Amino acid sequence: MSILQENVSPARPTTARPAVRRRFTPVVIVYLALVALLVVGSVLVGLRGEVLLDQAGILNILTRATALGVVAVGQTMVILTGSLDLSVAYLIGLTSLIAAETMAGREGMILPGVLLALAVAAGVGLVNGLVITVLKANAFIATLGVALILRGYLEHNYTGPAGDVPRGFQHLGYDRIGPVPVAALLMLAVAVLSWWYLTRTRPGYHIYAVGGDIEVARLSGVPTRRVVVTAHVLCSVAAGLAGIYLASRLGSGAPYVGTDAGYDLESIAAVVLGGTLLAGGRGGVVGTLGGVLILATLDTIFDDLEVDPFFKDVVRGVVLVTAVALYAHRMMADRARGRLA
Repeated sequence: MSILQENVSPARPTTARPAVRRRFTPVVIVYLALVALLVVGSVLVGLRGEVLLDQAGILNILTRATALGVVAVGQTMVILTGSLDLSVAYLIGLTSLIAAETMAGREGMILPGVLLALAVAAGVGLVNGLVITVLKANAFIATLGVALILRGYLEHNYTGPAGDVPRGFQHLGYDRIGPVPVAALLMLAVAVLSWWYLTRTRPGYHIYAVGGDIEVARLSGVPTRRVVVTAHVLCSVAAGLAGIYLASRLGSGAPYVGTDAGYDLESIAAVVLGGTLLAGGRGGVVGTLGGVLILATLDTIFDDLEVDPFFKDVVRGVVLVTAVALYAHRMMADRARGRLA
């Protein structure tokens, strides 16, 4: 009996440990981190006699998260394929100008302005995708080159805000239902649609396949070029939506509204915080939204505490590096268990 007990008992912790790991997926971890941040932030802000999660605080967090969330959802698409997009920040400024100048303060031009801005955004995404797939350029270099082209156009043609958004369109940027901005619901709709596309459609499965191993995907019959190009088009359209939303808040187009907020690197940071691998093939939109909320909450806490901007960047960098290190350690442990199995 004792021999049987000696043989059986050691197996219990080895079977329990993987089950615990399965429960603590990157998505679960990022939302647990968000809850912990909200608790700690509430305590720190409360020590100053203020409240973090009152109606104004929730509105502030969601407003900060909206534009970044839309861009980050699009960025998730391209990163899942093993690519990325550094042109989104300048594209946001460009689409805000196109929308505002086309509308020119006229209610009847709202739809043409929105459609033209999205069409230009899709065209930029198409160029990004073709340069990467046809010319075989590295995604970092290709999208950086497109970003510099957009920057040159903006600097040559604009010195400041331009165009005029009609008052009726500004409801998108300022209306809310309780403490929830209407635009935040738009962000949620974009995220749900993207989640459905990635997890419930064949093109979505192809995105994961290409990110997992592009050569294996190609040999399996996946149209890898089309998948990468489509992901870049969707990413740019998401950036275009963010530009249109920011135009509705500003009342006009602004050439540097995307770069001033650093939406290129911020969106990549949100995706990585959400557990999506930069190498592609693993991750998703749900985790990205958690990463966006963490960054937006950090900004709100820092503003309430009147933290020095330099220290804000340091903390954000430490959070990002820590998250990447934790995910990398987890992946190495999973691979080691797989080899042992």
